[in-house]
Amino acid sequence: ACGNSISLTAYGSNPWAQGSSETINLSGSNATVNLQVCDNGGSGNIVTDIDGNVYNTVTIGTQVWMQENLKVSKYRNGEAIPTNLSDAVWQTTTSGAYAIYNNDTANNSTYGKLYNFYAVSDPRGLCPTGWHVPTDSEWYTLENLLDSTVNELAVGGYRGTDVGGKLKSVSLLWTSPNTGATNSSGFTALPGGLRVEIGAFNNIGINTYYWSSTQDLSTSGWSRFLGNISAKSGRYDFSKKLGFSIRCLRN
Repeated sequence: ACGNSISLTAYGSNPWAQGSSETINLSGSNATVNLQVCDNGGSGNIVTDIDGNVYNTVTIGTQVWMQENLKVSKYRNGEAIPTNLSDAVWQTTTSGAYAIYNNDTANNSTYGKLYNFYAVSDPRGLCPTGWHVPTDSEWYTLENLLDSTVNELAVGGYRGTDVGGKLKSVSLLWTSPNTGATNSSGFTALPGGLRVEIGAFNNIGINTYYWSSTQDLSTSGWSRFLGNISAKSGRYDFSKKLGFSIRCLRN
């Protein structure tokens, strides 16, 4: 099954992704069928970064999002993004940098990299050509489409009713209870945690944090976060020194 827009669901609410192979039981029969959901020769269902990492995408309303967190290690011009910063250097740098949770490559594969805001705002660009880190306003467009009770300007905690649940994966990677998770949007948010200002890694399995590209104060930027104990979403102006996940949005 190939095409520009594929969203298949079997006995649950977690859409199948391009490139995955699923086995389904046909009703009233013992037969099974292996169905490969794929990209139809560059139809727009996937995007590749400068490192060669391939990402599935999902269309939500008029927006097209990466369905996975960014993993790139270079800016768009090919220059390397600094990494492997010690705790002492991480908390003092005012330049772009990324980390992998607990420096474990398995976490990079599952959750992607954690970037500070200085990498987000670097003019060399993090996302592939034709894509960008979403603005605070573009995050709100997504939230409001899924949950009209989201207050655009609410800060300092959770807001809305069930928007977070619609964004969160139903994966067991989320620590129970993963309140309200349905992933009905197909966004497939995973709990990748963060790197805090002093360099420690926290909250894997519990929270996910995403940067927007919008600065608040000179030392902070707007972000979104989801948690395992709420079906809502959060908007907050966090320190630029924190390491958060990135989801790219098509231009």
